Amino acid sequence: MKDVLLLENQICFKIYTAEREITKLYRSLLEDIGVTYPQYLALLVLWETETISVKDLGRKLFLDSGTLTPMLKRMETNGIVERHRSKEDERSVLISLTKLGVEMKEKAACIPTRLIESLEMEGEELEQLDRTLTTILGRLQK
Repeated sequence: MKDVLLLENQICFKIYTAEREITKLYRSLLEDIGVTYPQYLALLVLWETETISVKDLGRKLFLDSGTLTPMLKRMETNGIVERHRSKEDERSVLISLTKLGVEMKEKAACIPTRLIESLEMEGEELEQLDRTLTTILGRLQK
């Protein structure tokens, strides 16, 4: 019988360790564009939407405002985004990309491919991993 309390048998530990190692890979890949991994995630959303409320960005990234606001302030200081109040709802703060933020997309285009190359995974294996993680997240978020 498998010992359920051995560290090597803990799925959560494998996910945690894989996440840390992938974040390390991203750290070196993101040096070229000068952003952190959480900032990169915010940029991915903004490259899709161009403008989004801080509240909606937090929902998409599963980050609370206490984590998100300082990060966005740093990105604003670095000239990547700008924050402004919504004209429709003064309580809502909107985030938009600056010209620099838009231009960063081209530099970042190689990052997903380089990460996948580092993982040495291909086609079906990557698709299966994606399906499995999507299923796990869906179940956890119920």
